[in-house]
Formats: sequence, structure tokens, C-alpha cells
Amino acid sequence: MKDANSVLSSYSTTVFEVMSQLAMEHDAINLGQGFPDEDGPLELRKIAADALIEGPNQYPSMMGLPELRKAIADHDKRFYGISLDWKTEVMVTSGATEALSNCLFGLIEPGDEVVVLEPFYDCYLPLIKRAGGIPVVVRMSAPDWKLPVEELDEALTQDTKLIIINSPMNPTGKAFHWDELEALAELCLRYDIYAVCDEVYEHQIYDGREHYPLITLPGMRDRTVRIGSAGKSFALTGWKVGYICAAPELLAPISKAHQFTTFTTPPNLQKAVAAGLAKDQSYFNNLTADLQKKRDYLASGLAEIGFDVLKSDGTFFITADFSKLYKGGDEKFCHYITTEAKVAAVPVSVFYDVEGPNNLVRFCFSKRIEVLEEALKRLKKAFS
Repeated sequence: MKDANSVLSSYSTTVFEVMSQLAMEHDAINLGQGFPDEDGPLELRKIAADALIEGPNQYPSMMGLPELRKAIADHDKRFYGISLDWKTEVMVTSGATEALSNCLFGLIEPGDEVVVLEPFYDCYLPLIKRAGGIPVVVRMSAPDWKLPVEELDEALTQDTKLIIINSPMNPTGKAFHWDELEALAELCLRYDIYAVCDEVYEHQIYDGREHYPLITLPGMRDRTVRIGSAGKSFALTGWKVGYICAAPELLAPISKAHQFTTFTTPPNLQKAVAAGLAKDQSYFNNLTADLQKKRDYLASGLAEIGFDVLKSDGTFFITADFSKLYKGGDEKFCHYITTEAKVAAVPVSVFYDVEGPNNLVRFCFSKRIEVLEEALKRLKKAFS
């Protein structure tokens, strides 16, 4: 038989699925895959359930329900001062991964260079390559994950079409500072490139910091694509409702990729997300405060056991150095704690294109406190 697609066939099953399956096999607490262990607001789930029964359940607009697109535009105006025309600058997608896929298939031609900052979320490189792009990787380094401006400048060329920015950043928890965003904007303008901004953790940023979308910086309004995720903002990751905000000239080709991928997203879920985005400030404040409390609890417990815990500005994740506790690579370490301590984590090396550090693991803290407490007890016992 003829070979399947060489790009996608070259990748193994995503590490999140692998570690989750291993966790189930060994009855381990899963701090590997990044999802909350409690469903989101009951009122949103009721809206979705009622809309499913009441209907309609036929194709909604390809661009998304008008009420959700209006809610997205209102949300971005309220939080960031971004003025969007919901009719021409907002599109709903079946999750943020589809949104990213649409951006790459809609904006790049075969042979275009796409810059990504490493470590990166695992879908970035496969999607770039499948779209015909050439990934150019610029590495960030622990423990502070500072933006390497000089290296980034050297990586950009006349063949660069766009750069992917993830802030807050999975897996590192890094949220870019204002001066770093200014440097990114200056490079985008100087090299005349697009910026695709994966901002799904925009409401998971801690210690009193604010999220600053790159699209708000001078000169970036017409060359930036902003991606958001209702799954992250409302602890409803299984719903797979994402969205894209961009100038009409950018959104038009992106929407063609969406048209030939999923075309649309379940209308009942869209209706519920619209209600969620209209929630008052207290909801988002409480979400942030609750997750920060969990982050601090897990970080403190891991440090007490002997991990060197790296700073996490945002997301659901903490990165920790285990080298004082275990001599071996991060994949072996994750296998060990899953099978022996009954706690699953994700090796950070999988977020690198070529060999990266093998002494770091990523823990997810978006779990109930009692679950984090039990996980820490098991780890403490394993390394006592």
C-alpha cells in the first residue's frame, strides 16, 4: 500500500494521551494533562442543556452565532480596550487548536518560515509542517524564560511569514512582560510579519499581573491574530469552543481554512459561552484567585519534598526541576512517579524540537485542593 502523509505519520501519540492512559492503568493522580477536575459554572451547563433540547440544532453560521461573536467583541473591549467589528473581525472555532490550524493554513504558503519560541505546545510544529511551512525554532531558557531578543532578530528573514506567540505560555507558565511585547512588536513591524497569538490562558495570570494582548500595541492591530478559549476560561475544556479575533484582511483567508475544516461549532455550546463571556468581573477575579491559591499550594509542597520549583506567572502549570531527587531523564522520572508514586506528570523535553533539558517536569495544579494534597503525600512518601 502507498504511504500515508509523511509529516503526520512521523509523530507518535501526544504525550498527554500517553501519560493519561498510564495514569489510568496505575490508578495514579493525573497532574499531567491540563484540565480541571471540576466542571465549569452550572448555569452555563444548564444554558447549553436547555438549548440542546429547545433547538435549533442545525448548522449555525460558519462564523459563529451572532450572540457569541458580539459577546467576544464586548469581552475584548471590556478587558483590553480592543474595538472589534463582530461581523468582520470575530470567528468561532471548534477549539483553540482548530483556530491555530486555521491561521497556519490560511496565512502561510509552502516554503514560508514560521518562528516559534521553544519550549512550545506540542501541536505547533506538526501544523506548521503540514501547512507547508518551515519552522524556525528560537529557544528560551530556564529558569526565567526571558525572551531572547537578539536570537529572535537573527532568526527572522525575508522569508519569515509569521511568528507564534503563546502568553501565558504552556508549558513554562511564562507571561511576557511589557518590554518583551514591545520588542516583539518592533520585530514584527521591522520584518513585516504576522503574529499569531495563542492567548488561551488570558484569565489565568497571577500575582496581580495583567494580561496584555500583543494586538493592542502600536502598529499591531492589522497584523495580529488573537486566539482565545472558552474551555480554559470556564473550565469546560471538553466543549472545544475557541475563537479568533483579527482584522478583516487577515480573518478572511483564515475563515476559508475554517470553512473546509470543521465549518462550524455546536450552537448550544456557543450560546452558553456567550453567557459566560458576559459574566461580571467578580467571576474572572475569583477564577484567578482560586487557581493562584492552588498554584501556591502545589509549589510549596513540591519545594518541601525537594523539587526546585520554577516561577509560574500563569496557565494551569508549574515546572519543577527534579534532579536533586532522581538521577535519570525526565521521561523515566515521569514513568517512575506514575507507576510507583501513583502521580502523573509530563516531561518537559517533549515540548522541544531537538534535545532539550531532561531535568524538568510539568505539573498541572487546576485540581481540587484535596487532590493536590493527596498527590503531594504520595510524592513525599516516594522520595522520603
